[in-house]
Amino acid sequence: MIYMIFAAAEASHGAVHHIDWLAVFRLIGTVVSLSAGLFFVLAGTIGVLRLPDFYTRLHAAGMTDTLGAELILISLIFQSGWSLMTLKLLLVAFFLLVTSPTATHAVAHAAYRAGLKPLTGKMQAPDVDGGAS
Repeated sequence: MIYMIFAAAEASHGAVHHIDWLAVFRLIGTVVSLSAGLFFVLAGTIGVLRLPDFYTRLHAAGMTDTLGAELILISLIFQSGWSLMTLKLLLVAFFLLVTSPTATHAVAHAAYRAGLKPLTGKMQAPDVDGGAS
């Protein structure tokens, strides 16, 4: 991290003793939002693999992947600076924010109308030793 800060400072003015604080803040914002976005995408993936039924898996995928993708787009906005690319990334983020929950709701509604019932009641742990105690 320190190396990246000094590299950003050196690239901006050619001297290490003068630090471009805007580049440092952009770098920190990029690292924080990218790390948080990857965390949420990973949490959603684990949720899809571990949760018991279709609706809870869909909830995990819909909520965490939307937030993770938005945070990754924010990190890309930090890296692009103020340009036309920033506007394009903001439009992608807006459309993702609108369409992802809508699509998740449509899939859940279609599954419910098709007769897929949610898993209700208390979950039981699987019997790993075959019933022998």
